[in-house]
Parts: sequence; structure tokens; C-alpha cells
Amino acid sequence: MSETEETADDPANAVDPKLLELLVCPFTKTRLVYDAKARELISKAAGLAFPIRNGVPLMIEEAARKLNDDDFRRL
Repeated sequence: MSETEETADDPANAVDPKLLELLVCPFTKTRLVYDAKARELISKAAGLAFPIRNGVPLMIEEAARKLNDDDFRRL
């Protein structure tokens, strides 16, 4: 692993648990599911996964990826 590669257990990339409690999907206003391994916030209602970069959730449509059937089965 390179020095610049992000890791989920790196404190610099950790997301504040209190922030996670407050965040909702910007489109559906529903709760998000935190996937620490993938470093994403999942909106089941919108079918989107929002990435977390350097501990900051990117909550814009352009940054989100669409969930596929496999993603929904994992949740």
C-alpha cells in the first residue's frame, strides 16, 4: 500500500460518529448507512452511495455512484 492510499482505519480518514448521526440523503432526506470498508454513505431510498474522502462525505450527485443489485443484497 502506498503512503497516499487511504485506509478506513486511518484516523485522518475517520468520520465523526456524531456527524454520521446528523447526515441524511440530500435527495430523499432519509437516513444513511455507513459502510466503513468502502468508505461510503449509502442511501437505500435514492439508490446512491456517497464517497468519503479524507474524512469528508461528498454529498453531491456528481460524486455519488448508483447502487447495483449486489449492493442492495449486501445491505
